[in-house]
Amino acid sequence: MAAAAGGVLSAIRTHPAAWMAAGAAVAFVILGTCSVALGATLGAAPAGAAAAPSPTRSATSAPTPTPTPTVDAARPVPVAQPAASRVRTCSVASLAQDGRLGNLEAQVVNAKTGDVLFDRNGGKPGPTASVLKTLTSAAALATLGPDYRVQTTVVAGSAPGQVVIVGGGDVTLSRLPGGQGAFYTGAPSIQDLANQTKQALGGQPVTSIVVDASLFGGPLWQPSWDEHEERVVEGSTPYMSALMVDGDRDNPGAVESPRSTDPVGRAVQYFQQYLGTNVPVTSGSAPAGARQLAAVQSQPVTTLIDQAMTYSDNTIMEELARLVAIKAGAGNTFDAENAGVLAGLKGYGIDTSGIHIADGSGLSADNAVPPSYLTQLFIKVLNRQNGLGVVYDGLPVSGQSGTLGPGYSRFTGANSVARGAVHAKTGWIDNGYTLSGVVDAADGTPLTFAVFALGPVSDNAKQAIDTLVTGFYKCGDNLMNG
Repeated sequence: MAAAAGGVLSAIRTHPAAWMAAGAAVAFVILGTCSVALGATLGAAPAGAAAAPSPTRSATSAPTPTPTPTVDAARPVPVAQPAASRVRTCSVASLAQDGRLGNLEAQVVNAKTGDVLFDRNGGKPGPTASVLKTLTSAAALATLGPDYRVQTTVVAGSAPGQVVIVGGGDVTLSRLPGGQGAFYTGAPSIQDLANQTKQALGGQPVTSIVVDASLFGGPLWQPSWDEHEERVVEGSTPYMSALMVDGDRDNPGAVESPRSTDPVGRAVQYFQQYLGTNVPVTSGSAPAGARQLAAVQSQPVTTLIDQAMTYSDNTIMEELARLVAIKAGAGNTFDAENAGVLAGLKGYGIDTSGIHIADGSGLSADNAVPPSYLTQLFIKVLNRQNGLGVVYDGLPVSGQSGTLGPGYSRFTGANSVARGAVHAKTGWIDNGYTLSGVVDAADGTPLTFAVFALGPVSDNAKQAIDTLVTGFYKCGDNLMNG
């Protein structure tokens, strides 16, 4: 035993590296055997650890099932993140706080995307002033049609030589020969009406004249209008009768001119003059089925709208609103215009909730339209949908035409940078200044907008509005709502 041990020691000294390797191998075998025994004693491998192959497992034995991973209930599960929204950085907040704007109601929309870029009480109905003419125009195009012409006729009366002049509501009928020099473009002439009548009578003398102006019901003046201011001082609006000449202007060629208290009488005076007679005149109705002796027609609705939008003519718009109400079956009075115009707007598919129509021109402070309606309507106007292109064509252009043109002190000074870029309808009444339309922004974005400066405001509100709209022009699609 001692000799054997000595031999081993001698071998180790002679070949130390080999004996160290052999020793390590023996240690590995012993440790492995102990591990197997310990695993058998515990009965399982640690959770989640792979099991070592059993040296006794046959090729046909069932495999150990793979543990199903579980999700820790306390661990947050990632969700789909929303797309990043556009961050706009161009602010007009300081311009919108200008005290000259009074109680501001405004909205701006990207006309291509429909995104609301700026809003200050945009859903609140307010008085529109002449911006309302946009709604009246849209209702007239839908209800009467773009090619509709308003007719004034003369028919035979119930007695020999009696003639009945029937007013069809055409306010453009002119007392000037051939309508030449009249404010209204291409106006029909009451002289022509008289000449046709004489020719149809074939030399038979006129014995009496009956005037039928029953198409429009009373009252002739909207109760909420300031008659002295509008009819006399401004000369913007007449008594609304179904028969008149030159919008009942004292000066038939002027944009604004004082109006009379008897528009029917003025028209008949010129009819008599051109007939060459001074026979008695009475009010009445045309006999049913009466023979027509003469007729003249206005320009089509598209032409009437173009001129009324450009020059903000109240008279044409009051005529159209009344004719829309009649055609819609709502009635023939001011009170009927709300139902008539709203019916005409229905087909455009824009919610009319909160809208109230007191007249056709916007002169009444009782009109109520939210800016949000106008921004939606002007998208359709810009895209020329449903024939609305005529409205766009008639809009005044900043610094260039109509009530935004030279002589109206609009978009001047620093605001002249937006000259030619704003196509919009102006408006003014005692308690508000308004502007609504389309801005071709500096970055090429088409914007629709409506701005109402309401309350105790004065004439300088117009410059504050122009400055705010110029801000819209500069910002374009980068306009922020802050």
